[in-house]
Amino acid sequence: MRTKKYFIISILFAHFILTACGNAQSEFSFVNTSHLDDLYEEIEFRGKTVGIIHIYSDYPDYGWIGDDDEGIACVDDVARAALFYLKNYRAAGNLASLDKGGKLTEFLLLMQAENGYYYNFIFEDGSINTTHKNSLPQPNWWSWRAMWALTEAYDIYLNIDKDFAGRIYKSLEAGFNALKTNLPVDREVNMINGFEVPTWLPWESAADQAGVLLLSLLPYYNITKDEIILEYIHALQDGITLLQVKDDTVFAHGAFLSWRNIWHAYGNIQAYSLIVSSHLAKDDKVLHDALIEINFFYKNLLKKGYLSNFQLAKTYEGIEVKNINKYSQIAYNIRPMVYACLAAYDATKDNSYLKQGAEIAAWFFGRNPAGKQMYFPETGIGFDGINSEDEINMNSGAESTIEALLTLQAIENYPIAKEILINFYRHTEQ
Repeated sequence: MRTKKYFIISILFAHFILTACGNAQSEFSFVNTSHLDDLYEEIEFRGKTVGIIHIYSDYPDYGWIGDDDEGIACVDDVARAALFYLKNYRAAGNLASLDKGGKLTEFLLLMQAENGYYYNFIFEDGSINTTHKNSLPQPNWWSWRAMWALTEAYDIYLNIDKDFAGRIYKSLEAGFNALKTNLPVDREVNMINGFEVPTWLPWESAADQAGVLLLSLLPYYNITKDEIILEYIHALQDGITLLQVKDDTVFAHGAFLSWRNIWHAYGNIQAYSLIVSSHLAKDDKVLHDALIEINFFYKNLLKKGYLSNFQLAKTYEGIEVKNINKYSQIAYNIRPMVYACLAAYDATKDNSYLKQGAEIAAWFFGRNPAGKQMYFPETGIGFDGINSEDEINMNSGAESTIEALLTLQAIENYPIAKEILINFYRHTEQ
């Protein structure tokens, strides 16, 4: 494992690298779609040709693997992949990515249930899994993620295929109308282990889900100017910030709790969602609170070599951090933090956030407790996780692969961050 000194040196010399080696460096790309393309398949589904992403892919052959209880593909991963391919089209005009993104979007549309939400899994025979608890059409992760991807697709296809864009809009409208029927009227607060916990987020206090939901609500509000949606955006912002730890005597200072008094790394996208929605806030508090997490908690996580989850309790002596787990660590833990750092740069133009984002993204290239490379630009394979300091899960399923690609795709939009990460990556190769 390379020492911290190498990374510090890479930051100090980043400007020199940009000027002396800029052309050669900029031609290098971390993003390789080969493995994701291998997970992609086109099938006939409900009378349409759609794209799916196979859920699991195991070392060493990395072929397709399904699950008897869940199925072979899911809305969660298809939505992730649609976002990646459509963003790839935006960045490079790649028509193959547009084609895949469109067919994946078609799959999402056909997975919508009559109630406006989305089923999640399909079986190998093409039938929808309507019974698994993680496949039911309900206000849950996969529905929010589908709606996020569909807002991206709508924006693109509005100028390419208005009929398709119209179908996407109808799907979004049905989803958000369903959401409106579930909106809590009261803004009650419960006390759990000494913490004030909101009751008006998804699943009452799921701030992690609220973060993803915000990312679909924002573009939908920009399209419709629906005041009910705007009001709920403000409510989600308020609920997320209520769940922020504010006590600089503990390492968790600044952290947005995920649910109740629990913090977990996966899907912890609250800071990013708050930053990109902060322009709709009534004051600067939303942006300020998001930056607190990045400025304090993220840095403490880096010092600890990252964590998987922990719980908090307030006592007469202060905040107690308990049930701390360092593992497992997965790509889905890393991408939200990188997104937040890059968004912080967009909001402040402070280059230190680009350096911080690159430093966190270096988790994929050995800056992690195991000291192992977790993503490989030459193949596009992203390992499924770190189980302990001595054990790597070398499988490469859809979630890990796409989360790695989304992270590095975002980094490549920021030349300073990209060059710092390239320099770190090339040091690890030596």
